[in-house]
Amino acid sequence: HEAAAEAEVVSPLIVDTAPDTSGTAEASVAASVAEAGMPSPEWNKRQKQTLKVGHGGTLDSAAQGVLVVGIGRGTKMLTSMLSGSKRYITIGELGKATDTLDSTGKVTEEKPYDKITREDIEGILQKFTGNIMQVPPLYSALKKDGQRLSTLMKKGKVVEARPARPVTVHSISLLKFQPPFFTLDVECGGGFYIRSLVSDIGKELSSCASVLELTRTKQGPFTLAQHALPEDRWTIDDIEQSLERCTSLLPEELTFKKLKSDNSSDQVISCGYITLRDTKREDDAVKTL
Repeated sequence: HEAAAEAEVVSPLIVDTAPDTSGTAEASVAASVAEAGMPSPEWNKRQKQTLKVGHGGTLDSAAQGVLVVGIGRGTKMLTSMLSGSKRYITIGELGKATDTLDSTGKVTEEKPYDKITREDIEGILQKFTGNIMQVPPLYSALKKDGQRLSTLMKKGKVVEARPARPVTVHSISLLKFQPPFFTLDVECGGGFYIRSLVSDIGKELSSCASVLELTRTKQGPFTLAQHALPEDRWTIDDIEQSLERCTSLLPEELTFKKLKSDNSSDQVISCGYITLRDTKREDDAVKTL
């Protein structure tokens, strides 16, 4: 996995606020806005605005877990908000190496692992802790000539291995060992690749290894246990509570940031409103978060 600390990915999202042709939606949305205490816009006009959306670090296609997303002004907060460490739980498989360094790739090598013990693994983890040098995988989000290395590899292009670079590992612990599988809990800094770590551990044990499963459990102050909202809990109340927990992590100076307007005068951006309509309620109630 890569805990990429590369520049945030920001893409425009066009939000169409035009009413439907029946006029029913226009009246409903206008009433909702009025109920929330917001000024009523001109709903009879077609309005469009560009909204920036960015994320704070790519995840492997086969990985799961925390991925922090910034919306609008939040895209500018990602770098400072996510400057802390990242944490992962990974399951490695001994005796098997692949071209992608995980289970999605083609097997390139197989070696015996039957003599490897739990003590052997625990004994070498210290070598991968602290400020170390690490070679990034060929299949990665790192770019060459504007294209990701993984994209070039999939196209059959020849890609040279990147030189080793300094990375930081705050801690590694072995949670479980059931040959050929071993489970690690890793806390690291940006730019660190869990796939490279597992592969290097296999080599250090005179065998080989690849990532079977990978979950990011922490990114900056956001954790999988406290801030992620499972899909089966996507309700008005649960979303509201989740937003409150996440907003509480924002530094005060970022919550109310001064921005310059086109007239070069400072304006304080006040808290905005998000209205979510619960279509399952008979009274079609609107809650403002």
